[in-house]
Amino acid sequence: MLSPKIQTNISRIIPFSLISLTFGLIYSLLEKGLLGNLKSYPSTGNAYNFTGTFFTNAITAFIFGVLVGTIEFQYFYKFFLGLRFIQKLLLKTIIYAQIVVFFLVINSLIYNSIELHTSILNKLVWIHVWAFLSSFYCWSVVLYLAAVLGVCLFYAEVSGNLGQGVLNNFFRGKYHKPVEEERIFMFLDIRSSTRIAKMIGHAKYFQMLKEYYSDLSEAIIMHSGEIYQYVGDEVIVSWNLKKGLKDNNCLQCFFAIKEAIRSRVEKYNEKFGLSPESKAGFHFGKMITGQIGVTKKDIVFTGDVLNTTSRIQELCNTYEVDLLISDDLMKRIDLHSQFQTIELADGELRGRDGKIKLFTIVPC
Repeated sequence: MLSPKIQTNISRIIPFSLISLTFGLIYSLLEKGLLGNLKSYPSTGNAYNFTGTFFTNAITAFIFGVLVGTIEFQYFYKFFLGLRFIQKLLLKTIIYAQIVVFFLVINSLIYNSIELHTSILNKLVWIHVWAFLSSFYCWSVVLYLAAVLGVCLFYAEVSGNLGQGVLNNFFRGKYHKPVEEERIFMFLDIRSSTRIAKMIGHAKYFQMLKEYYSDLSEAIIMHSGEIYQYVGDEVIVSWNLKKGLKDNNCLQCFFAIKEAIRSRVEKYNEKFGLSPESKAGFHFGKMITGQIGVTKKDIVFTGDVLNTTSRIQELCNTYEVDLLISDDLMKRIDLHSQFQTIELADGELRGRDGKIKLFTIVPC
């Protein structure tokens, strides 16, 4: 089985390859419509064969999409994280333009080698490649590929802003009609956030939040979590019941976040004079997921489970623990020997009648 991180990376890269493949095939069909029954390109004199062009373009377009998607999410995503949109766009355009030219050369070499029935090292092949690269036709292809890249990069930015998998759900129409689901929620908060903000200043505190959210994202991805919302200094993470319970992903995620921040204590102390500490509340239950909005659409969760989880997280300070989990969720979790369970006194949730049985969990 592939790890959640690899699955996430594949799910990010596949749209790039599919977008690139689609545009590559469209270009081949448009080219066929313009050239008709011609056996060569009028601008270069190079041989033209629709079948060869179609399949060559399909293969290279797919590989091109995979390469761009891999570069985007494995390297550029983090490298350009702190830059403004226009800065990212310009720098990426320069780098991707070089990749485009490289792929055009490779594509032309392969195609002409096949058409001329000779090796790509043959001088005649390179003469045809140069004729292509020095033609207006070549640079029209570059502009076309630039438009494809624009679509891909736009997709990446929108997908990143909406959240993991949200854009795909919009396209698929998964939540066009409300759906009842069972989900696990983790409400994760920074301890003493108000005091910290006053101590270091709100501008500096906001910068700390950005780094904090960036540092914990890997742990969430690794444990199949989905970031639902950022609410000030609180992040709401969700799992469908199957993924959350598998290998105790929901609990493992919290401890992985704690470890990720602990490993960067020196960085936080150097930049902000302190290191943030996390606390979290866990609960699960049935809720309704659906798409709402007209001028601004969003996929939202509604149900008592969210309010309950938020109230459970608030009690972390009362019990002086980092983690609180409801009895309902506790009954569904199969804990390993690496965890120790501590039953606490029943808690009274703010704004609710009655009490709820709570537990905290610590690694052994």
